[in-house]
Amino acid sequence: MRGLLREWRLHALSICSLVVAFACLGAALLAVVNLDVLEQRWAHAGRASVYLKDNANQRDIEALHDALLQVPHIVGVRYVSSAEARVEFGQRELENHGELAGLPVDAFPSSLEIDIAQDLTDADLADIVAKMRELPSVDDVETYRTWTDRLAKLVRGGVMASALLTIVVLGAVFAVVGSTMRLALQRRRTEVEVLRLVGATDDFVRKPFVLEGTFEGGAGALGAVGLLAALFFLVRGHVDAELAGLVGIEPTFLPWFVALGMVALGAMLGAVAALLSVRTLGSV
Repeated sequence: MRGLLREWRLHALSICSLVVAFACLGAALLAVVNLDVLEQRWAHAGRASVYLKDNANQRDIEALHDALLQVPHIVGVRYVSSAEARVEFGQRELENHGELAGLPVDAFPSSLEIDIAQDLTDADLADIVAKMRELPSVDDVETYRTWTDRLAKLVRGGVMASALLTIVVLGAVFAVVGSTMRLALQRRRTEVEVLRLVGATDDFVRKPFVLEGTFEGGAGALGAVGLLAALFFLVRGHVDAELAGLVGIEPTFLPWFVALGMVALGAMLGAVAALLSVRTLGSV
């Protein structure tokens, strides 16, 4: 504690550098967490759209509607006409854009919106979709699986990027903490020499530096988590609620175990870096 207080400027500069490094890692993890939540939300949306052909008559539509209700795992079917689809797309948006305002009602296909039970497997859903596409009144069936697959690829890419950032952060922690501890060791050269003259072992001399490195690494990671939290809640307060409704989720912060893991990782890396930097005291 005396060493930290006496050389607080040196340690504060080191902690600030670590905050920047861990903030980059935390931002990548934050993006991965939200993409994963969005993927899970869309993968279990429990919804599909059956787009009908323009020449589909009302009798065929009603027959398809009643047949779908008899299919296991389909809990609801709602018919949406072309006019209703146009209104759901947003009358205000159509009026604000000249090109879209001129679109006729026929530009929006009628559809049957299906509510699917959560326990329906992907294989069973694919089988149902294949059978529906063969019906003469059906133009196409959208299960939104394509978007889920794209999000899965983004999540995998984010995980790989986070792994690379972890390596970069590891190098930054070793460089910053190691340099700080070596400089602190040189500044306390006289103190260390006195301790060794009165019989202090090398392990006894190293322990304060290792504890300081642990504190620096943990404080840097904790500061990064706090900075990310402040920025996250500040930005989330200005996010339009309609955007959250569009993607289907509210942005979420890092889970507590991820934030705690970052702090533990920072403390551990700081301890190892400090130990390696003062492993030999013969030159002091």
